[in-house]
Amino acid sequence: MISETKAFYIMFKEKSWNMEKKKLANRQTQKRAKRPFETVRFYTIIIASFLIFILLLFFIGKQYLSFDVQVGSGNLLNAGTQAENKINLDVLNSPYAILIDADTGAIIAQRNDDERIYPASLTKIMTALIAIEHTDNLNQSITVPYDFFQELYEEEASMAGFEPGERVKVKDLLYGVLLPSGAECCRTFAENISGSESAFVKLMNEKANQIGLKNTHFTNCTGLHDRNHTSSVKDIAVLLQYALKNQAFYQAFTSSYYSVPPTNQHPEGFTFYSTVFQNQAVETIHNGELLGGKTGYTEQAGQCLASLATINGKQYLLVTAGANGSPQTEPLHILDAVNVYNQLGSLT
Repeated sequence: MISETKAFYIMFKEKSWNMEKKKLANRQTQKRAKRPFETVRFYTIIIASFLIFILLLFFIGKQYLSFDVQVGSGNLLNAGTQAENKINLDVLNSPYAILIDADTGAIIAQRNDDERIYPASLTKIMTALIAIEHTDNLNQSITVPYDFFQELYEEEASMAGFEPGERVKVKDLLYGVLLPSGAECCRTFAENISGSESAFVKLMNEKANQIGLKNTHFTNCTGLHDRNHTSSVKDIAVLLQYALKNQAFYQAFTSSYYSVPPTNQHPEGFTFYSTVFQNQAVETIHNGELLGGKTGYTEQAGQCLASLATINGKQYLLVTAGANGSPQTEPLHILDAVNVYNQLGSLT
């Protein structure tokens, strides 16, 4: 009886021991199975943390160390080299001014650049651009209308020299807008493209909204004074940078003169000249040259200028407005441009 009890006890102990060994083996197997997952989770956390760190560095770096400029977006961001940032606009005759890199649109210097101004004939930059974009062939011929000449004479608007009923090419009118600032060329474009000046101005304002001109509203295509006809030097800079991407505009804007071939009103043709290059001061720019410009003036707007220059092989745009001069005084707007471009020439 004792031996049977002892045998039973030994068998029970062995069975219990085997069960414990199996449990221990199962736990070790489970641990080994869980170990790779824990390792993966650990490295996943490490990698995710590293990626978050890199993303933070990227956004911080983008905020402080770089800029992104979209041409024609209306966004000009402050930038420029250390030398360029020394440009002093406070010495100018023009209370409104902005200097930008022509390629990137980065602002190098500004003075009251967002303040509303009367743009005067700087308006004609938009007029010329709309004419180009709504004309299939710049060599096509159109007739200069009769109906607006008396109005332009009474307003003492600047004229290129075309006559009522003159048969001319669109290209002739384009150069007439940008070089001698011919109001009759603007009105001819308006009536030929849109049927009326008011309809043409609608296209101008639509384009202004499209390219992000925030302080600009046009009421006419010539820049003659109207209290609701406003812009800013910053908007004009955005507009000019955009327009210069068009090859036809660039060629006209940077020409110093243009010869109109013979027409029914001018059998021998005639030549007109850029209002910018008529002043010898533009020849005194150091380490560069003035490539082109568009002047403007009304009594309310003062002397205005939007210009393009190359200094030490790099192109810049300068827009100034509000200089207290007139056609009978010194060209303060042109002298301001020479001043700024000479500052650049001595620094870069």
